[in-house]
Amino acid sequence: MRFAHFADIHIGSWADERLAEASTRAFMKAVDACVEKAVDFILISGDFFNTSLPSIDRLKEVTSKLKELADMNIPVYIIPGSHDFSPTGKTMLDVLENAGLLTNVMRGSSGEDGKLSLKFTTDRKTGAKITGIGGKKGMLDKHYYGQLVLESLEKEAGFRIFMFHTALEEFKPKGMEQMDAVPLAMLPKGFSYYAGGHIHRVFERSVPGYGLITMPGPLFPNNFDELELVGNGGFYIIESSSDGKVKATHHPVIIHNVYTINVDAEKKTPEEVTDALMAAIGQKEFYNTIVLVRVAGKLRSGKTSDIGFRQFLEAVYEKRAVYVARNTSKLVGKDFEEIKVDYHSVEDIEQKLIVEHAGQSKAFPVDREKDLAHKLLHILAKEKEEGETTADFEKRVKEDFAKVVGIKL
Repeated sequence: MRFAHFADIHIGSWADERLAEASTRAFMKAVDACVEKAVDFILISGDFFNTSLPSIDRLKEVTSKLKELADMNIPVYIIPGSHDFSPTGKTMLDVLENAGLLTNVMRGSSGEDGKLSLKFTTDRKTGAKITGIGGKKGMLDKHYYGQLVLESLEKEAGFRIFMFHTALEEFKPKGMEQMDAVPLAMLPKGFSYYAGGHIHRVFERSVPGYGLITMPGPLFPNNFDELELVGNGGFYIIESSSDGKVKATHHPVIIHNVYTINVDAEKKTPEEVTDALMAAIGQKEFYNTIVLVRVAGKLRSGKTSDIGFRQFLEAVYEKRAVYVARNTSKLVGKDFEEIKVDYHSVEDIEQKLIVEHAGQSKAFPVDREKDLAHKLLHILAKEKEEGETTADFEKRVKEDFAKVVGIKL
């Protein structure tokens, strides 16, 4: 048996037109590699899209590729991720599933006691039995694990795969120690393979009593820090031998080269920093390359705006760079103190603010208040769809708001 494991594809994640196609191209390239390697099926452990309602252009390309897989009888099994999640329950994953292009394996029922019983989806060709729990914004999916009936899952015979889209408490990466997570003990034991997502880092561990647990990281990095840390994304190819051994091989997906420039601005003038930037690119060419620039330190004189960033950017783009991203969060002028903001993403900021202020209103219990806050933020972040009138857009937002708070318009 041979299958692929993708996660955190985030189709449409980059707003800048220079990288707007990168995540889609990464998906296409990864699928082509899977076809070449004759995989039996593909797993996607959440966050296929960067939003529950992706753009029509991105959707057309992805749908075409999924159709190719369906025509070759290579099934795609998926769980929704925190970005696929919608408070209304309507996502593009449902449309693609109804079209027969993928299968959501998060299936089950909740009893009167609130316990969650998951069902397996069986791959017809290999007999592999697949189930899992998707992700929701703000770790609202955590209660699923607390209510999960483990016994029936653990007693099932055969090659079993558990898909999840959450951080595991025991294996949180460095720098993410404060992230909310699920303890490993909440996952069913004894599965052949655990296909994780959500954490944008490559992770592989064989755990006694459980099995092989992996997270492939994103197919294409989603921000400056990820580009700097991993350069390019990738996915896993998993092979199961007749003796029951499971082997995972990580395959990189290279869309663009990544080149990093670090400049120490401590006790330098803006002119000296500009010279250092220009010297760093020298006679280099940057064809098909993303250039990352990190400038940090406190200037000896002048303001940060006096640094010739515009001159530098023009020079790099003249050298045919695909995209230039700069990080100056730790750069300060002589008369200003550095402002430190500890965050990894917009979601982290939202989560911290909601947790900090929850409970001040007595209208709802704290957990209900947190849930409402996350859902309302998601609604307010919506954008007008292609071809949608302003009036229809406003009506849709109002209707979604009414559903979340439980009122009638």
